[in-house]
Amino acid sequence: MSDRYDGKPFLRYVDAWVLDAIGHLDEPTRAYCVAMEPTLRQSLGLSGSWQAMVAKQMKFAPELAGRVRRIWEEGKAKFAAGNGHAPDPVQFAFHFVDRNFGRA
Repeated sequence: MSDRYDGKPFLRYVDAWVLDAIGHLDEPTRAYCVAMEPTLRQSLGLSGSWQAMVAKQMKFAPELAGRVRRIWEEGKAKFAAGNGHAPDPVQFAFHFVDRNFGRA
């Protein structure tokens, strides 16, 4: 089984950005992203938080986090009704990133 991030280390941050936008970023991943901010700054030549650097690198519109959050919130009940269980936020993030950003 291949790892989602093989050859695409930045994808981890894009996934984390989406999870953060919907309020489901786990603490270990958040801590990792914060710890990696100096490396991101150096490699991308950007400044700010890891979230700001991801948004700038990906050319995300300022309102995108709010839109992603609305899609998540509005889709949860529909997903649960159709599938018999609540959606998995990580799977949502993966699907959202893959569909909208081509696996970054």
